[in-house]
Amino acid sequence: MEIDRNAMLHAVDRPVFHLVGEVADSLNRECYVVGGYVRDTILNRPTSDMDFVTIGSGIEVAKAVAQRLKAEHHRAHLAVFKTYGTAQVKSQGMELEFVGARRESYHHDSRNPIVEDGTLDDDQKRRDFTINAMAISLNLSTFGKLLDPFDGIGDLERKIIRTPLDADITFSDDPLRMMRAVRFATQLEFNIYPETLEAITRNAHRIKIITRERIAEELMKIVAAHHPSRGFMLLDKSGLLPLIFPELSALKGIDTSHGRAHKDNFLHTMQVLENVAAKSDNVWLRWAAIMHDIGKPATKRWDEKQGWTFHNHNFIGEKMVPRIFQRMRLPLNEHMKYVKKLVGLHMRPIALVEDEVTDSAVRRLLFDAGDDIDDLMLLCTADITSKNREKVKRFNENFLLVKQKLVDIEEKDRIRNFQPPIDGQEIMSIFNLPPSKPVGEIKDAIKDAILDGQISNNRDEAYQFMLRKAAELGLKPTGCSPQVQE
Repeated sequence: MEIDRNAMLHAVDRPVFHLVGEVADSLNRECYVVGGYVRDTILNRPTSDMDFVTIGSGIEVAKAVAQRLKAEHHRAHLAVFKTYGTAQVKSQGMELEFVGARRESYHHDSRNPIVEDGTLDDDQKRRDFTINAMAISLNLSTFGKLLDPFDGIGDLERKIIRTPLDADITFSDDPLRMMRAVRFATQLEFNIYPETLEAITRNAHRIKIITRERIAEELMKIVAAHHPSRGFMLLDKSGLLPLIFPELSALKGIDTSHGRAHKDNFLHTMQVLENVAAKSDNVWLRWAAIMHDIGKPATKRWDEKQGWTFHNHNFIGEKMVPRIFQRMRLPLNEHMKYVKKLVGLHMRPIALVEDEVTDSAVRRLLFDAGDDIDDLMLLCTADITSKNREKVKRFNENFLLVKQKLVDIEEKDRIRNFQPPIDGQEIMSIFNLPPSKPVGEIKDAIKDAILDGQISNNRDEAYQFMLRKAAELGLKPTGCSPQVQE
C-alpha cells in the first residue's frame, strides 16, 4: 500500500509534536512518535497514547521537553523512572512517554527482558505486532516520514494481527503478548493471522508465568469491547481459555442421552454476553452475563422425565463467583457482590414469566434485587436465546407484563430497598427484650407480611401486626414507644 505522506504529516501536525521535534534537534537526537498513536491515527480512532522513542537517552529528551514547556509558560510535571530508562511529561492534559530505543533478550522463566541500548530498527523488531511497530519521524529534516518495516499499514488494511518476527519467539519471550493479540483483535475487530494464532496455541502453556493481575487487565479490556464474545471465542480457539478461566471453558460441549441433547452452554453464554453488550456498557453486568450459567456443569443431570436438568445452577454459580474473582484477581468489592447477586437472582424473573405473576412474588423480587432490578431484567431478557421464534415472542411478551407489574407495585408499595417501618432496636425497646430469637422472628414476620401483601408498607399497620405477632409468642409491650405513649 502506498503511503500518503500528507496523511502522515497531518497525523503529527500538532504543536506538541513540533515542540518535541525541535527539542530533539537541539540535542542532535533522532526522535519518533510510535505505537498506539500511529496505529489509531491511521484508523481514525481517538487516542490519548503519545509514546516517543529516541536514539539515546529518552530521559534526557523528556527533561528538555519539560523545561521547554515551562519556558513557554505551560505547567509541566516530569516523572523519571531510571530503572526502566523511561520518563513521563504531563502537561495541558497530555501524557508524553519517552524511552530510548532498545533491544531486548529474555530468560525462559521470565517475561522481564534484559535491555540494551539499540537502534530504531532494534526497537521496532521488539514490538509485539506489526500494527504497533510503526514510527513517524519528528525531526525537522524528515518530519512526518513513516517508518514501517513490517507493513503495519498493510495489516491495518487487511485487518489482521501479526507479529513482526517469529511468532513462537515473540510469544515464548513474553506470553502476555498472546492475551494482547486477542485483546487487539477484539477491540479492533481484526482477525489473528493464521500462523500467529497457531503460535499462540503452541505457546499457550507459557501463560502460567504471567501474573493474574496482568491477565485480568487484558480480560477487562476484552469485556469492555464492542463485541466481547469475539475475545472469548479467540481465547477458546487458541487454547488459552481453559488455562485462565477453566470454569467458563467447562461450559463447552453437548451431551446426549436417549436421543436428547442439551444446548452448548458456552455458545449460549457468548450469545447472552453479546445481547447484554448491545444494550449496556456496564462491564460488571457483562461479567454477570459471562458467569450467569457458570454453575451448570456442576449441576447437570439426566432425568428420565425431564431430560437434561441444571437444578439450582444459579445458587451454585452464586457461590462460585467470589472464588473465581479471587483467583483471577478481579476486585473483591461491591462489583463482585453485584455480579454474585445477579447470578443468584437470574432465574427469578424467568420463573415469574413461566408461573402466574403474583404481587407477592414481584414484591420479593423487588426487595431482593433493590436498585439492580433493571440490570437483572436486562440480563434475563438477554438470556432468551432460543431459535424458536414463537417461544421467544411469548417470553418477551410475558417479560413486558412482569416489567409493568414491577413498575406498578413499586409505585404503590415502595418496596425497592425498603426497610420495615419498625426495626429490631425498637422491638427490643417496646417489649423490653435483649437481642434474641423472638426479636428476629417479629422483625422477619413484619417484613414478610409487607412483601406478601398482608399489610401495607407503613408504620401503623406494621405496629398493629407486630402486637399480634408478639401476642402469639406470649409477649406484651412493656417498654417505651411513641405509639404506646399515645
